[in-house]
Amino acid sequence: MTENNSTVLKKALPFSLTVLIVLLDQITKSYIAGRWPIGTMIADVFNNDLLRVYHVRNKVIAFSLGAGLPESIRPALFIVLPLIVLGFLCFFYWKSNDFTGLQRWAVAGIIGGGIGNLIDRIFRPEGVVDFISVKFFGILGFERWPTFNIADSSVVVCIFIWLISLFFPASNAKREVGP
Repeated sequence: MTENNSTVLKKALPFSLTVLIVLLDQITKSYIAGRWPIGTMIADVFNNDLLRVYHVRNKVIAFSLGAGLPESIRPALFIVLPLIVLGFLCFFYWKSNDFTGLQRWAVAGIIGGGIGNLIDRIFRPEGVVDFISVKFFGILGFERWPTFNIADSSVVVCIFIWLISLFFPASNAKREVGP
């Protein structure tokens, strides 16, 4: 394998995570949306109110941001803006040789989560399917954390991993791609 092919492979391989996240996200959302009406509490997983599966829809973004915006500008903000951000992220990912392997996987996970929710925003007029509800015990003023999905989880976890890798780089971490 030539150096150029090796570089392309190292950059492309993390996108298998992107594909996996999009597939898992859309399969779980389709399962929930196809079986239970919106507003249905499906399960109390541990029978102690800690984790619930609850079918809700979200027409805004995290923590109800954008709820006060007119319906006419939401598509521009919630579809076009994420498309621009995802496009920039993909472009920067492919052009840059400054990411470590871990950072590439984290960015791929962020992209996968972004695509998963974007699919819902475009193809589900009722809003993004959310179904995971976790008790939060009043921390940060939340009795329950806002209901979320696989895509949301992927974005949050991968942003956290990426930030940790920036603030606490391993002393011997070398960049995975590039000269």
